[in-house]
Amino acid sequence: MQDFEVGQGFEQGELSGNVRLGKFEAHYEELFAEALEDGVITPEERARLEKAASAFGLDRDRVFALERALTAAWEGRHRIAIQVVQTTGEEVAPSLRPLETENDPQVRGLRKRIAELEAENEMLRVELEQARSQVAVEVDFSDLGQRDIPADSPDDIHRRIRHDPRDVESLHALFKATEASDLDRAVRVAQVLSFLGVATAKEQELYLQHDPKAMLRPSASLSSDGWRRNLFHPDEEVLTGDIFAVVTSPVLLGRVTALRHQNALPKLDPAKLQDPRSSTVSAVRSFGWAASILGMTAPALYADGEWTGSCEMVPGIPPVVRLGRGSLSGRSPGQLAFIAGRMLASLREEHFVKLLFPNIPDLEDIFLAALSIGQPHLPLAAAVRQRAEPIAKAIVPLLEPAHLDRLRGHFIRFVEEGGRTNLVRWAQAAELTANRAGLLLSNDLEGAAKLLEVEPDRDLKIDDLIVFLTGDRCSRLRKQLGVSLG
Repeated sequence: MQDFEVGQGFEQGELSGNVRLGKFEAHYEELFAEALEDGVITPEERARLEKAASAFGLDRDRVFALERALTAAWEGRHRIAIQVVQTTGEEVAPSLRPLETENDPQVRGLRKRIAELEAENEMLRVELEQARSQVAVEVDFSDLGQRDIPADSPDDIHRRIRHDPRDVESLHALFKATEASDLDRAVRVAQVLSFLGVATAKEQELYLQHDPKAMLRPSASLSSDGWRRNLFHPDEEVLTGDIFAVVTSPVLLGRVTALRHQNALPKLDPAKLQDPRSSTVSAVRSFGWAASILGMTAPALYADGEWTGSCEMVPGIPPVVRLGRGSLSGRSPGQLAFIAGRMLASLREEHFVKLLFPNIPDLEDIFLAALSIGQPHLPLAAAVRQRAEPIAKAIVPLLEPAHLDRLRGHFIRFVEEGGRTNLVRWAQAAELTANRAGLLLSNDLEGAAKLLEVEPDRDLKIDDLIVFLTGDRCSRLRKQLGVSLG
């Protein structure tokens, strides 16, 4: 019970990063999704929906936006239009009424302009493909500009470690360079050497002297700036995550609706819901503790001893987390901290879409849909537009004016920064960021390595944790949390 507690006088900063959607909107989404099940909205269903919206006190415009988004998602999936059955003299609900545009001169003019733009798109697509075919292999010469750094300085030594995280000679050198001036970093380097089984007696003694199994008791929480500047992996393009963050809630809403329609939405036992503030289950308490430190709100947690897994996000509005046997028993406090930190980092709005859609083609479609909302005249190939447009139509109704402004701003920045992103690299970097968050909380490289044993690219992930644990980014984060030694 004493493992997961913050320090005395702990200062909770601003909470950020969580995916947001109101609980009453969640209830209405469920009701409307049920009404859409057969593709027909009857007068009785419409009356029931109107009554529910009124009872929940939902804003009428927001209700219409929800309905438009859900309808667009349903029609995009089934390729047929929703039917609205009405009694004689009864008007169709404003949210579902089709627009009369066929004879509108302005619409005809816009369609002509669209045709011209599509022709331009095709020309740009060809030019883009030609340009891409001439792109050279990516080469990183960023270190060449740092020749003025002394060869025996911690920065120069750590640069060598970044290139070869298990270079024992460089790790020993980093320990010697920091033991007198930076105790916290020296202890962390000693931990790595101990993990690799190559620590000297002096290094092992210093590591064990500072109670490596003790859990963090921070005096402050991590700020949003701390996340972005020091915890995000260097390969994680922040702007890409910012673009995904704007559309996360609408994408979640559409995904939940689709899973409910397929009867694939996991049903959790309400009796297994746990409160991290009062629970005696260590795995549950670890999430409350970790969320406080990382400047987030803990998700709803279900402790399910019958499930053989360890920890998973279950789609919902809002999303929840299920803890299974793999985390409810047989785990050290450090391992539980790693599990909690990694999941919470994945639940951040910048990364959450990757949890919902782990496949890169799906991420590409969502990303392009978001860009096309920020710039409706974005030149896309016909096949790409066919995939992205239905997604954009399902997202737009749920975006507030501020969200649209953010997407426009992100699009401008995206173009200014070259107009390119590598979603494979971004997804890999987001996963490494989550691992770093887990290690920051656990300070237990050996425990993290055991949890990563069964995962693909295990050695690559552990190497990245070594680079992080021995680097100055980790130093700055520990200082911000108030847990730095010395």
